[in-house]
Amino acid sequence: MAAPSCCRKMAASGLENGEDAFRMIFRFYKKRNPPADLSSVIDFSRGDSRVRPVELSVGALTDQDALRAGLQSLDRWKAYGLEGYPGFLFISNPFLPGWQHRWVRQCLKSYPRKPNVCNLDLHMSPEHTVDLWESSKEQLRRKAPNRRSQKSVLEKLRWVTLGYHYNWDTKKYSGEHQSAFPGDLAELSRCVSRACGFPAFTPQAGILNYYHMDSSLGIHVDESEPDRRSPLLSFSFGQSCIFLLGGPSRELQPTAMLMHSGDIMVMSGPSRLLYHAVPRILSFPGGGLLPPCLSEPPAGDPSDPCLVEPCSAQEWEVCAQYLRDSRVNMTVRQVLEEGGSFSVAQDPAAPMSRVSKEDEYHLEDTEAAGEEEVGPNLLVKRKKSF
Repeated sequence: MAAPSCCRKMAASGLENGEDAFRMIFRFYKKRNPPADLSSVIDFSRGDSRVRPVELSVGALTDQDALRAGLQSLDRWKAYGLEGYPGFLFISNPFLPGWQHRWVRQCLKSYPRKPNVCNLDLHMSPEHTVDLWESSKEQLRRKAPNRRSQKSVLEKLRWVTLGYHYNWDTKKYSGEHQSAFPGDLAELSRCVSRACGFPAFTPQAGILNYYHMDSSLGIHVDESEPDRRSPLLSFSFGQSCIFLLGGPSRELQPTAMLMHSGDIMVMSGPSRLLYHAVPRILSFPGGGLLPPCLSEPPAGDPSDPCLVEPCSAQEWEVCAQYLRDSRVNMTVRQVLEEGGSFSVAQDPAAPMSRVSKEDEYHLEDTEAAGEEEVGPNLLVKRKKSF
């Protein structure tokens, strides 16, 4: 895949100094002063020579099922493949107007509730993490724009795990550590997977990442699931980001692309086990504003029965305040093959992860603070190296 000439030179220099090409590109797009040139970043909403339209499985998703999940009819979806990445699909915001609001509300209000697990459980008492929404909504509603104020508990949220809970220390799942996977998110995921040609996909685990403007997602591969034949689904809401998709080796340069609110990515087949990362969150032009798809009022209830209850104006006031400088991402996975179990599905000798300590989830802005958040929300100091 082609990369900006400055990136190619930087990657070549990095390799000479013993640093992999992926990390050099990651650093290039992460930098803020001066900001990186984004002219070579793919924007699927505007077209690119490296992008090709893809026809989805027409007839695999009924209009009624799509409507229940807040999705447009399948014939109106815009799906794309990427040159050099077989198995990778990008779907540009297929949600009906006003329906992203409902899913954002679920991510902020419903999914962080117990018995689901979050990063705050590690250093806060159970009574303080049982309902982050209730303890934060009034503080968020009163938050003045462009003014520094104490963060609410919800703003300190970095990740939530659903279904089979991912163990950040062992990088494994287990049958003993799980809760019921949300039925509404399972149905949304099945709608998308059926449309993309995966009718047997079973949503079993979810990782929700909560980003602020100084957050990043470290370089990693999602290979902890014993079932690696099923796709990985990724849903994005709120502010935009730069997403880097690389190869099976970190020595290969990644391709940079934009993810906007409502966009969905599907990584399957050869693309399922590729390195990827998010080096930068990008605010909507003007600062402190929501993209147009989130600026309209929440949708009413056009479907019966309704998969997700409507988001009230009062609830959206809190969500909108949160999203002015934040992004939420949901990734959904199938953990076990059909009929599989943890006792036989995982080869003990197989390597479990290619993620180093410094590359784990949610890196804070090292340029600004000189520190980063790694693994399950453990803050460590690290000397600024770029």
